[in-house]
Parts: sequence; C-alpha cells; structure tokens
Amino acid sequence: MKVIQVFNNISRKGLSHFPDESYSIVEETQAPEAILLRSKKIHDIQIPPSLKAVGRAGAGVNNIPVDRFSELGIPVFNTPGANANAVKELVVAGLMLACRNLCDAREYVKALDGTPEEMGKKVEAGKKQFAGTELPGRTLGIIGLGAIGRSVATIAIKLGMRVIGFDPDLTVEGAWQLPHEVQRAGDITQVLRESDFLTVHVPFNASTEGMIDAKSLNIMHSDAVILNFARGGIIDDQAVADALDAGRLGRYVTDFPNPILQGHGRVIALPHLGASTSEAEENCAMMVVGQVRDYLENGNIRNSVNFPEVVLGRGSPYRLAVVNRNVPNMLGQISTMMADLNIAEMINQSRGELAYTMVDTDSPIPDELLAEINGIEGVLSARLL
Repeated sequence: MKVIQVFNNISRKGLSHFPDESYSIVEETQAPEAILLRSKKIHDIQIPPSLKAVGRAGAGVNNIPVDRFSELGIPVFNTPGANANAVKELVVAGLMLACRNLCDAREYVKALDGTPEEMGKKVEAGKKQFAGTELPGRTLGIIGLGAIGRSVATIAIKLGMRVIGFDPDLTVEGAWQLPHEVQRAGDITQVLRESDFLTVHVPFNASTEGMIDAKSLNIMHSDAVILNFARGGIIDDQAVADALDAGRLGRYVTDFPNPILQGHGRVIALPHLGASTSEAEENCAMMVVGQVRDYLENGNIRNSVNFPEVVLGRGSPYRLAVVNRNVPNMLGQISTMMADLNIAEMINQSRGELAYTMVDTDSPIPDELLAEINGIEGVLSARLL
C-alpha cells in the first residue's frame, strides 16, 4: 500500500484516481511515498527517507524547497496549463475592469441616494467621468508564452487586439501552439515599448524577481495598464506605486495585494483567484495525481520542475529506475553491473546536475544487484518497478 500525504484541500475528484486497493490517502504520516499540496509552504519540512515524489496541484512552486528535494533525488511535479482557462478568464476580466473603469463606476453608484428620479439624474451627470476605451486595435503585450500565455493570446486576438509576446524559453512544441497572429518580440524592451496592456505569465524565481521595475516602467506608455495574475514579486510594487503617482502608468491590476499598493486609486487588487474555480482545482488535481502515479508505478516523469522529461512505454514487467548526479561514467557503471541481464530497453536523460535512467530487462532484477547500484557513489536512489 502506497501512502500519499495530502496538504491543503485537494479535489476529491482528482484524489479518486488513486485506486483504493493500492493507495492510502492521509493527512498525517511519518512515512509518505508522495506528498500532494497546493499552497502550503513546506520549506521547513523534515523530509522522510520514504519520500519519492512531491506533487503541486498548480503551476508555481515557490512554496516548495525544490533544491532540497533535488539533492535527495526527489522529483517535484507541477501542473502547467491545468488552470490556463481559469487564469485566462481572470485576465480578460482584468482587461475589462481596467479599460472601462468598472470598479470606480460601481463605487460611484453604491454611494448614490435619493429618489429614483434624483438617482437617475446623478447617474447621467456622473457617468462621463467613467468613460473608457475599447480593446479592439489595442496592443496586448504578453511576457511568458506557456500554456496560460498562449491561451490569453488566443482570446485577445478574438477580441480584436494586436498581440506581441516574448518568451526566451519557448519550446518548439509551444511555438507550434502559438496563434500565428502573435508577433514574436526580440526582447522584453520591445514588448514594453509597444504595449497598451501588459500581462505577465512567468514563474517567480531568481531570474524573474523584479522583472518589471522602475526602468521597465519608464519605457512603457504613460497610460498603459499592467496585469499581474502570475506571482507576486515579479512586478516591483514600489516602482508601480511611484509610476502611478507620477502619472507614468495608467493602472495596475493584480491578484497579489500588498500594503504598498493597498487603497491606491489606480490599483485594482483582488485575492489570488487564478485557479479558484472548481474546474481548475479538479484539473490540477487530476493532472498531478496522474503524474505522481505514473512515476511511482512506472518511473515516468512528466512536468517536473527539477527532473528531465523521461517517458518509456512499459514493454517489460521488470524495470529499474535510477536517479543520480550528472557526472561521467554513471551510465557505464550501471550497465556493467547489469551485464548478466538482457536489457530490453534503456533511456537516459539529464537536467542540470541530475540524471535519470530507466532500464527494462527480460528477467527479474535481483535485490542484491539493486543494492549494489544504490551503493554507487553519486546514485541518489534506485528502485525496482
């Protein structure tokens, strides 16, 4: 029985994909084989020796000590794209709220009083101050063209907007899925310079922290609108506040409120609602459960933030999976130790300082051999599947 420890409220529909006869889902345990979570911060967690995988039901992993898990040879999975539609809809809502001044207009109406006739006159007299702009013909800049960025680009084009995007890490597969109408920018500066609206869809890490800073804001149109439904910290909030106060930025729309921007008249701040739909929560849960199951049962790795993508169809009931440091002659040592077995298929991939190997054999792999492979210097884990 494989024990899965669950933090936060993971969708039951997703968890139901763990078969009852072979998995136990618990909230408290000293020996989990996998951990599933959403937003819980686990940087101070004591990592048990039984742990083989961590699954994040969502895209961001800044609440997870990825480096610590990498050192122990434990993959961290996430679910890029599972909440893409939910975030896309929120971005569209943000565009509408900003360009039509809907929040200010709502507050104006809430404060009205008097008879129906008096209120009608006040509405007519006051509505001019909330006149906005329409989206067709405006330029939307997108930084980050992953699943969410591409989804936003597609709907923006349907709304009649011109779309320009930048993503230095765009994969070949991602490029194929990008609408042909999207103009690919050579750098972020081009996107900033041309955008009437700017939306960011990148993870928060050392390279993206403060990506949009005072220097970036000085490049943008003075009436531009920035939308941040990705992660707090990507946008320099103090720089945004200063730019808004100085009339060098039109509006800022985000679901990462903080004290610096609290109560600012040109800021539309919401709770972090990007994946807060029943559909997105179910999609994320089902996706992460599927990935963790496939790793625990078959050794396959899909959508890991610290391991290479490695998928090998199951052609044999006998499989060895090895995680090791990415150093010379590791594969040679493993192959030499398995010389007495007929290897049906083998796959090896690396990512950064880690490498991962799966070997299918025509006959059972002895426990003694597994112990020898686990004893190789640089091997972080080896298991039979």
